Amino acid sequence: MAETTGERIAKVLARAGVASRREAEKLVEAGRVTVNGKVIDSPALNVGPKDKITVDGKPLAAAEPPRMWLYYKPIGLVTSAKDEKGRETVFDKLPEDMPRVMSVGRLDLNSEGLLLLTNDGDIKRRLELPSTGWLRKYRVRVNGTPTEEMLEPLRKGVTVDGERFQGMIVTLDRQQGANAWLTIGLREGKNREIRRAMEVVGLKVNRLIRTSYGPFKLGEMQPGEVQEVRPKVLRDQLGLTKEPDARPAGAKPVRKSPAGAPKPTNAGPKPARRAPAAEPRKPGGKPPALRGKGGTRPR
Repeated sequence: MAETTGERIAKVLARAGVASRREAEKLVEAGRVTVNGKVIDSPALNVGPKDKITVDGKPLAAAEPPRMWLYYKPIGLVTSAKDEKGRETVFDKLPEDMPRVMSVGRLDLNSEGLLLLTNDGDIKRRLELPSTGWLRKYRVRVNGTPTEEMLEPLRKGVTVDGERFQGMIVTLDRQQGANAWLTIGLREGKNREIRRAMEVVGLKVNRLIRTSYGPFKLGEMQPGEVQEVRPKVLRDQLGLTKEPDARPAGAKPVRKSPAGAPKPTNAGPKPARRAPAAEPRKPGGKPPALRGKGGTRPR
């Protein structure tokens, strides 16, 4: 019999990497979860370590320690598990030996750059909440000639189609022919927020690169590359009380080269050996050099 103490079933499912907490609640409501042989239909249930849980008839695996990866999402991939139009997703391109992971937030089809991946639904939910307060930075190329006067409404916050966007941190880096490069910081991430906000002030985004998410930086990564965050870094940045180490004995973090072949790498940060991934290649010119150091990496 399920316990009245313990943890909510959705939280347990999320921690086991089945889905985010919200998606886990939907699994329960759809009748796909059983506890001690009985189908449950409400997520308002607490379970304990002695309860036997199945999802779609399969026993729930023991919760793994939380892990996180940095992924340079290329342009042209959908950030979802499945796409109704049959387009390739970021999960189709991950190394085969990676465990089941979920994305923290999304990047749209035509955007690129840093995407956080985790095996822990609780971490996913926590980092997606605006209350977490992590700054997300983007390098944005726009068509047009922006002025400080044009950009000021973005700093104060704008309303688009009845949806209010919080003020952005906007820096005009340089004008380059018909285009200009901006650095933008957000503390929330609504659907296509930057693109929609730019249209309000008469600018059209033609390239968008996420360069950081909180303390995690894109650094020198190349499109398609994956790097695992070191357990100590993950513990320190997320305030975890227990040192995570879900890798089998002797296993090394996955690092996927742009060509797509996984290869082992050291767990810690590596010195830069390539041009910054956030700088666009010809044609179209280069953005100004990224400011600051490479940041937290193992992504």
